[in-house]
Amino acid sequence: MTRVGIIGAGNIGSTLARGFAARGYDVVIANSRTPDTLSDLVAELGDRVTAATAEEAAAAGDFVAVAVPMAAYASLPVAPLVGKIVLDTTNYYWEFGGHIPALDSGDTTTSGLVQSHLAGAKVAKAFNHIRSGDILTHGRPTGTPGRRALVTSSDHPEAAELAARVYDEFGYDTVNVGPLSESWRVERDQPAAASPQTRSEIQQNLARATR
Repeated sequence: MTRVGIIGAGNIGSTLARGFAARGYDVVIANSRTPDTLSDLVAELGDRVTAATAEEAAAAGDFVAVAVPMAAYASLPVAPLVGKIVLDTTNYYWEFGGHIPALDSGDTTTSGLVQSHLAGAKVAKAFNHIRSGDILTHGRPTGTPGRRALVTSSDHPEAAELAARVYDEFGYDTVNVGPLSESWRVERDQPAAASPQTRSEIQQNLARATR
């Protein structure tokens, strides 16, 4: 059975935990506090979900999703994620977490910054441009007309492939924008990040992105 680690138990992290558990995954979830503070969530989500520290969740997962505020990316554990695929859901909201000069200047991207911190991991952008309340309600079976699409991006083909597989399991088509250096095209306020969009709509809007 595949086990997924989730670091971050806010709206996105807890929703992904619910979704993965419903799809037969074992889930180990962590927040910025202590595992006991997640007891109510774990009890609600059932036997497939357990709480742990961030380091334990990172070590336990066959792959890991990170759903922490951008300002906290440097707190992600590095060593237990070496060699693992990391699905990065982060967005840059400087209004809440403060400015990050490398992002303000356009020298890197949000997922590029996470990849730089997680040396040795294989980061793929995922679930960053969908509201938490939509994740488990907007998905549709493969081939459904008008099926919503989500974007991924990675410097590692196997990470992008995993993101696409997970998207399909959750009911979404995939648009792969290529390496993380191009992932700014689906960051906040870009046309392709507006929701919801089909694959063709996202592909058209990627070309309209301005940095």
